Amino acid sequence: MSRFFKELDYRPTPLGALTLRWRIDPVSGGEIYEIKLGDDFLMSSMFTESEKALATIALEEPGIGSDLDVVVGGLGLGFTAAATLKDPRVRSLLVIDALPEVIEWHVEGLLPLSGSVAGDPRTRLIAGNFFDMAKRGASFDQEHPARRFDAILLDVDHSPSKVLHPSNLEFYTADGLAGILDKLKPGGVFALWSNEPPEEGFTQVMRQVFAQARAEEVRFHNPIQGNEAVQAVYIAQV
Repeated sequence: MSRFFKELDYRPTPLGALTLRWRIDPVSGGEIYEIKLGDDFLMSSMFTESEKALATIALEEPGIGSDLDVVVGGLGLGFTAAATLKDPRVRSLLVIDALPEVIEWHVEGLLPLSGSVAGDPRTRLIAGNFFDMAKRGASFDQEHPARRFDAILLDVDHSPSKVLHPSNLEFYTADGLAGILDKLKPGGVFALWSNEPPEEGFTQVMRQVFAQARAEEVRFHNPIQGNEAVQAVYIAQV
């Protein structure tokens, strides 16, 4: 450990070693928080534009309504959840994460956004598998199994074709996405984060299931590579 780097927590999990790290960026001098699962970087606070855009783009869709009930799949550092809660129309937020350790970090206040996410009375943090809950006949809210939502936002895998576990691929098919339909209210929105540029093939799959679907590029400067990064947010509406 040094004054420029700290491993805040390390947990062995069935999916691999989970690590929460803090460091000082040598160029900007800013604080950076990172979550790693094995050798994969799940999230870094250095790049958060698209995680925030996942919420803002979805909640700006025409016809989504007011007094919004929202599900976020994937807690991570909390940027999508925090951006969702900034919308005053949001009355409830369920955040689902497969790693209870990540939820513990937020409950314990280890991350900068922990207070604004875990401490918001509108938020419920749920340890569970989003993909199992998204299947037909399953539910995101075990206390109210028939409950429907205005928006379901997903930020778990790197992209529809680059997943953390092979079993997740089933979700990114027309049959897998169909399970989302019975969990959305009329006019409800499903949105998905991707670390990659838009894949037209996946947009076409979404159009088989939803009334309308599209992908939007999210561009930002990557100071590490010295170029413009291109990620994507997919949006579909019932």
